[in-house]
Amino acid sequence: MKESKTSVAIGVVVLVAVIGAAIMLNKPDDPREAIFDGKTFEGWTVYMCDASVSEGSILLEEGNGLVQTVKQYGDFILEFDWKALKDDNWDSGVYFRYDSIEEGYPWPKKYQVNLKMGLEGNVENLTDATSEGLFKAGQWNQFKLTVQGTQVSLDINGQPAWQADGLEGPANGYIGLQSEVQGGGQNRFRNIYLTELETPSE
Repeated sequence: MKESKTSVAIGVVVLVAVIGAAIMLNKPDDPREAIFDGKTFEGWTVYMCDASVSEGSILLEEGNGLVQTVKQYGDFILEFDWKALKDDNWDSGVYFRYDSIEEGYPWPKKYQVNLKMGLEGNVENLTDATSEGLFKAGQWNQFKLTVQGTQVSLDINGQPAWQADGLEGPANGYIGLQSEVQGGGQNRFRNIYLTELETPSE
């Protein structure tokens, strides 16, 4: 009787393992790429500012400049968490689709998802790209930026913020985290993921 119970128990364990393996095999791959590993600046360059990695996040410590991707991207979905460490008048941003910076300047001219107090999520020079009421002060905020062709959209904390059209400039460019510490204080970024998209046919 004991042998029978043991055989049944082993059979159940094997069956569970087989089913689990089958589920894993059929699980769709996550298309997102973690472009920040939470430990190092691998895949990034620090430009004209001081920054470090701690607590699983990028800390913009001092100066005016960028922490910029080494790689350029065309159409993509960018997801990231951001938190301002200053109690008020914070200022930062995330630049995208730029391929160069004028010599002597800390940032490109456009485009930027603004992370300045009162303007969180807005993109200057892009009609209808304004957000209101979705940002949470003093907390980590989740952003999801979708860039495809000339169209751009943004979600903040899981809620649609805006959709806009009219993106101009290079079809490929860097992604840069803006450091503006002297006026805007220190900021942290974490959980930075990117999904590359196919360019829409004309």
